Amino acid sequence: MRRDTIFYQLFQQSPSLLFDLIANPPPNVAGYTFESVEVKETSFRLDGVFLPPENSGIVYFCEIQFQKDNCFYERFNSETAIYTYRYRDKFYDWRSIVIYPSRSVEQERLEVVSDLLASGRITRIYLDELSNIEPQPLGLELMLLTTLNDDNAVTKAKSLIARSQQLPDGRAIIDMISTIMVYRFTSLTRTEVEAMIGITLQETRVYQDAKAEGKAEGKAEGKAEGISEGRQAEGRALILRQLSRRFGTLSVEVNAAIIALSLEKLEELGEALLDFQAITELINWLETNR
Repeated sequence: MRRDTIFYQLFQQSPSLLFDLIANPPPNVAGYTFESVEVKETSFRLDGVFLPPENSGIVYFCEIQFQKDNCFYERFNSETAIYTYRYRDKFYDWRSIVIYPSRSVEQERLEVVSDLLASGRITRIYLDELSNIEPQPLGLELMLLTTLNDDNAVTKAKSLIARSQQLPDGRAIIDMISTIMVYRFTSLTRTEVEAMIGITLQETRVYQDAKAEGKAEGKAEGKAEGISEGRQAEGRALILRQLSRRFGTLSVEVNAAIIALSLEKLEELGEALLDFQAITELINWLETNR
């Protein structure tokens, strides 16, 4: 599942959601804004930077870590250190929050961050340990939805849809639920996903965006011989957007290599990119899968 995109949309829609996860949120939560930031000197990318209002509070770095990486903290500390060096005038202090699906995903050796963990500068959130806490904000429920197995995810999605339909901003929440379910059940058709969770996905943003992107791709690149136009264009557009968000502007060569992929290879890349930590891994994958 493309969890980076899902959490990006959640935090973009409601930056205050991050502070539902920590014990001592700042007093000016409503004034925070959310950004996804590329640290250009090293091609590092921070999943989320929560900036205080008026450049005068604590900046919060957030990372969504659903894949095990035994050098994660080394990389993350490098990213945050470079950011604090470049943008020192935007805040007076910093904190980091790392969101894991469970403790088993965290790297094994913690010596490099033992002092930071003890000081409280780095807060670790394990979503599976929040699942039995009631009541929960809807935003947190959406985070937990990304961690459930298929059967439980369907049950939870239906429950959240029913709950959302009673809210003034319920349409936006249902959009997010549909996005999560489409990403989870990639082998199902649209009709099958509709029947499974009981809504009409044509009305939601995930399908409207995919349709618009597919049309734009078709006009810009034409139809590739022997490839399903709509599915090919939608998949390519989504993958290019994901990779650009993670690694910044892609080179002409990398774009061309992705555009040349078959539908089958595009689907394989959609799964593989979840594990990429650096642009070199993408380039190596493209070389191997020409």
